[in-house]
Amino acid sequence: MDNITIGLVDDHEIVRQGLKVLLTKIGTYNVTHEFSSGNDLLAALPVQNSPSLWIIDYSMPGLNGVEVIKALDEMGADYKALLLTQHLDESIINAAYHYGARGFLNKNCSAFDLKYAIENIATTGYNNVVEILKRLRKYDPDPVSLKTEVVILTARERDFLRLVCDERELTYDQMADLMSVSLKSIESYRTALFEKYDIKSKVGLVLFSYKHRLTEPFL
Repeated sequence: MDNITIGLVDDHEIVRQGLKVLLTKIGTYNVTHEFSSGNDLLAALPVQNSPSLWIIDYSMPGLNGVEVIKALDEMGADYKALLLTQHLDESIINAAYHYGARGFLNKNCSAFDLKYAIENIATTGYNNVVEILKRLRKYDPDPVSLKTEVVILTARERDFLRLVCDERELTYDQMADLMSVSLKSIESYRTALFEKYDIKSKVGLVLFSYKHRLTEPFL
């Protein structure tokens, strides 16, 4: 996949250099930005010609990777972030997803895993899709930290969104049958939500419902 630009945030220069070499070997990726800490990245905002994806280390002096992703989210910065970590602690991963991470990778991952994650995020918006859905259904976030954007849905859009979030992971055809409408109608509900709230994928719809507590199982 061409034209994917990468930003690296890691306090170890040798890690950044190693990632740059690896990225040139596994794809036509171009590292355009580097920061040695999350504080440096935040101080540089808004970043000119922001890369397609930021790969952010968890363990850094000052702000850790999750805190950086949280700060980006609170600032309204629309930056896609992949968390790189040696710590597979449940609370860290859940918090990363809660604050907008598009995926995470263990630092022991293979080159294939890295390439897969980058291209997944580029094409669908997220990596670890199945895991995200499972975690979000279990995670009870602090309601104070949820976004306060006003969300206005029609009754049919809300019904559609409820089925998107259904644990049975229904297809669009199955949703049409359950709502007694045509597949074209289902596609129109999806398109309306995509356009109104800048959503780009089915997983994005689930995260949207989760962040605003719009449907089961997030109410």
